[in-house]
Amino acid sequence: MSPTITLDPSRIERDLMSLARHGAYGETGVWRTVYSPEWVAAQDQIAEWAAEAGLAVWRDAVGSVWGRLAGTGAGKSIVTGSHIDSQAPGGRYDGALGVVAALTAVRTLHEQFGQPRRTLEIVSLCEEESSRFPSASFWGSRAITGVIEDGETESVIAYSGESIGQAMRDVGLDPARISDARRDDIEHFIELHVEQGPILEGLDIPVGIVNAITGLRHYVVELTGRSDHAGARPMDTRRDPMEAASHIIAGAVGYARALGRPAVTTVGRMLVEPNLPAAVPDRVTFTIDSRSPIPEQHVDLQRHHEDLIRRVAAERDIDVDWRITADHQPCISDPDLVTLLERSAASQCIRALTMHSGAGHDTQRMALECKVAMIFVRSIGGRSHTPAEYSTIEDISEGIRLLTATLHELAYSRA
Repeated sequence: MSPTITLDPSRIERDLMSLARHGAYGETGVWRTVYSPEWVAAQDQIAEWAAEAGLAVWRDAVGSVWGRLAGTGAGKSIVTGSHIDSQAPGGRYDGALGVVAALTAVRTLHEQFGQPRRTLEIVSLCEEESSRFPSASFWGSRAITGVIEDGETESVIAYSGESIGQAMRDVGLDPARISDARRDDIEHFIELHVEQGPILEGLDIPVGIVNAITGLRHYVVELTGRSDHAGARPMDTRRDPMEAASHIIAGAVGYARALGRPAVTTVGRMLVEPNLPAAVPDRVTFTIDSRSPIPEQHVDLQRHHEDLIRRVAAERDIDVDWRITADHQPCISDPDLVTLLERSAASQCIRALTMHSGAGHDTQRMALECKVAMIFVRSIGGRSHTPAEYSTIEDISEGIRLLTATLHELAYSRA
């Protein structure tokens, strides 16, 4: 196994705070959406740091920043990294920590052990959050894996109305060249990320080793009935979409609760028309977010929710329509990589929990082309997607030590 890895926590913290200046929001927040001036400045900072670390630096066709430490031998690359775009607003750690971790790990290996046998690469992906373009959906990693479809550069539209193709042109990128970002020479991808949930904190463990990433399906459900006077229309003659919605919501969330962990279902957004206190609504639109990292359970949740929507609408004479706006299958981490991470944690005396991820990540997309795994760092209070998110530098250092030791084993110790 790898020698004991030592890092400089003060340098890691300094890099995190420096990166957080680009798009700083309030006391602790970051507002850094893809292709914005703040995003451009942050990517420039990553490119500068990578060059200072002795890496060969370039940007791909969608603007992701890459840094390569060439190996002495043949074989596909070993890649680590994450994204630097944020929620609007988000915090300093989501995504950005994984990029700083990648730079720290590869720089440390280069300084302490020289040139590796296998090529190591870091990547700062251009987009993961969909905070500017709601349907961009992992734009950077989708470009790498070749699954951005023709026409998406003009059909993926920002909340403010412009296309992602136009946003790319505004920062000097050519949407017609997206296919140039395609890679087929990556063997391993390891992403370090804050947990974004409470599991590690609840067990007082600093680091997680992710063996599966949840599948998710997002629905937008529209129920249409008839608007009537709240007092004059008898209950038994109503076509009330709000009553139908309440039964669907209770049934969907209740089913996930009955299944128990790791199944989750959330209704997070609702629109009511005409939204008056003394009127039966005419139309109710709401979202359903359904997730499980277990493939069979994920399918079961979808089947139950869709059957429930049909049944409740039919029983109450409600017209129903729904569309699926996101659909990602569960991603199982490479078993050998998980085992290596567990062995590396033991050899470095790092307390780590093998667990699943309840959030989606670029790693899911990268799994289409290479072997993947993730490292989690404990989130204080389980907070994320908020300026209040925070991880201690002690926990961060443990996670990066695990990443560094694992990369050493893959790139230096193995033939």
